[in-house]
Amino acid sequence: MQVFLVVLGTFFSTLFGGLFGLYYRDRLHLIISFTAGVLIAVSFFDVIPEIFSIATAHNLEITPALIAILAGFLTIHTLEKVAMLHAAHESEYAEHTHPLVGLISASGLAFHSFLDGVGIGMGFHASAHVGLLIAMAVMAHDFCDGLNTVSLMLLHRNTLANARLLLVADALMPMLGAASTYLVTFPVTFLVLYLGFFAGFLLYIGASDLLPEAHSQHSSFTMIGLTIGGVVFVFLVTRLI
Repeated sequence: MQVFLVVLGTFFSTLFGGLFGLYYRDRLHLIISFTAGVLIAVSFFDVIPEIFSIATAHNLEITPALIAILAGFLTIHTLEKVAMLHAAHESEYAEHTHPLVGLISASGLAFHSFLDGVGIGMGFHASAHVGLLIAMAVMAHDFCDGLNTVSLMLLHRNTLANARLLLVADALMPMLGAASTYLVTFPVTFLVLYLGFFAGFLLYIGASDLLPEAHSQHSSFTMIGLTIGGVVFVFLVTRLI
């Protein structure tokens, strides 16, 4: 019961972040600027350090995880190019977006939210104190998860209905992840490789998709400040919690 109440908090945190993005979708270029900083920072300050932490704790080789980072980066790059989503010039990015990429990107974020729930569940298996600390960390960045999900869907011209659907799916994933820890055990090697793949995925989406799109038509010092603000926000969250 205690686990359920805690992960319910992650549901509302994600949902509020997504609703914020939907409400202010007319300022999408500003939201995307902030989101780009968040995604890049999450890779460097959250996901990659977690990879090294797990690898060190279980005496695992780090090279496979580094290969997974590159694989994640190249996979989403290849998906975009095969689907002919972008022209060669940055100024044409806005005309070459495609709903499929938004769906794939948002689905990747949703699966990561599932693993956030796995982390919460595993924490509660250790002790209520550990589980609560992990849940606090997850809730702190789930607002941005919801915002990121909506931003990616809208950026790639998905409908509002589909954006809401993926938002709800993303919000539910931590609850499902926590529940799964009572049914399935995830191998540590799988988690390390997945986290590596996801880090590369985030780096590509943030640096190669969101930043060029955000600055393609509305570049300003305000948007640069928002990107830096997204980086600083994640840094503070990962260091303080």
